[in-house]
Amino acid sequence: MALHRTCDGVVRRDFLKLGALGAGGLSLSNYLRWTHAASARPKGAKAAIFINLPGGPSHMDTFDPKPDAPSEYRGEFSAIKTSVPGIQISEHLPKLAQCMDKYVILRGITHSLAAHKLGQEYVNTGNRPIPSLEFPGYGAVVSRELGGPMELPHNVAIPKNNQGGTGYLGVKYAALATGKTPTPGMPFSVRGMTLDGSLTVSDVERRQMLLEDLDQRFHAIEDKNQLVEGLDRFTEQAHKIITSPMAKVAFDTNRESSSFAAPFGETKFGQSCLLATRLVEHGVPFVTISYGGWDTHRDNWNALKNKQLPPLDEGLSALFTGLEQKGLLDSTAVLVTGEFGRTPKINTTRNGRDHYARAMFMLMAGGGISGGRVLGETDDTASGPRHDGHSPDDVAATYYSLLGIDPTKEYHTSTGRPVMIVRDGSVIPELMS
Repeated sequence: MALHRTCDGVVRRDFLKLGALGAGGLSLSNYLRWTHAASARPKGAKAAIFINLPGGPSHMDTFDPKPDAPSEYRGEFSAIKTSVPGIQISEHLPKLAQCMDKYVILRGITHSLAAHKLGQEYVNTGNRPIPSLEFPGYGAVVSRELGGPMELPHNVAIPKNNQGGTGYLGVKYAALATGKTPTPGMPFSVRGMTLDGSLTVSDVERRQMLLEDLDQRFHAIEDKNQLVEGLDRFTEQAHKIITSPMAKVAFDTNRESSSFAAPFGETKFGQSCLLATRLVEHGVPFVTISYGGWDTHRDNWNALKNKQLPPLDEGLSALFTGLEQKGLLDSTAVLVTGEFGRTPKINTTRNGRDHYARAMFMLMAGGGISGGRVLGETDDTASGPRHDGHSPDDVAATYYSLLGIDPTKEYHTSTGRPVMIVRDGSVIPELMS
């Protein structure tokens, strides 16, 4: 997907990429030394997909239309009926309208951080940012709690990880970024995970034997050195991934039938959704998909109509339907969100909408929840919740609960400070019913 720069000048880059994690650059083997997660799998959904929409999509022009609002609020789009009576969404989301029974719209999500970086940190962690502590993102917590097969990474970002890093949990729970998205009809490889034309499996096996010999020598010299301890175990996992048929199959979207793959389309977002279905099907517990470009201060309706909404409509509807077809929807918790909404009152000078955190939408699906519902409500101009509304903290507590993770569980920072996974949120009871 394209690199997107938002209005505040922050470039949404990978903080952690395979083959170049952090400033020092870590190989797959080094990456895996830091990605060991707990083997115990709690009850609940077995996997999670987090779809990040950086930039802040307009709630009024997508999932919270107000067709009866005054013209200075209403915007250029019409609302259409969905497959569930009484629920309407934007006319430019016709495929999502037809599969409304598979997901829940959360309206009236509200907070007060209308800056990209802070908002992203908030919705990617479920904790309001504070200067003294960096909270871990969803992927870090889920990979720690759920673990996964030895032959697969436990936290994958397609194509990159926007905010929501590992925080006080440390880099060992970092996302493995693919660096790119699949192309229909073309082999898909993740740099450092797939052998290139100059390196054979035999070459890797010979290097593996050399590493094992070096491991033994290191252990003989410094048997209790923590920098050496466990080196062979994580090198073995890297070797397993590179040579594993499971990894090759999991990342190969070309193995899907044409009838299953066709609804995802050929856009980068759609292909990312297709890859995500394969990864959770084969045992990856957490997948992030990032789809930016939602910072529509100018020319909002043209950008949404002709660029942003068609891929979202196609890819997301195919994801919900595809997970159901594979029998994975109930066991996979899906969360879709940007960092905030956009101003209900139109900026007529720029024909756009600006940052607005008092009201926004989120979507949730799978994990055992019932679709075909709208929870929460905004006022007549979508300017704020009609009643109390819910915070990103509440959504986070609910998301973790769907995965069998207690949001009130305490971790400890490197200094011994106890911190709950979600400090202030409460599970949304209506979602769990």
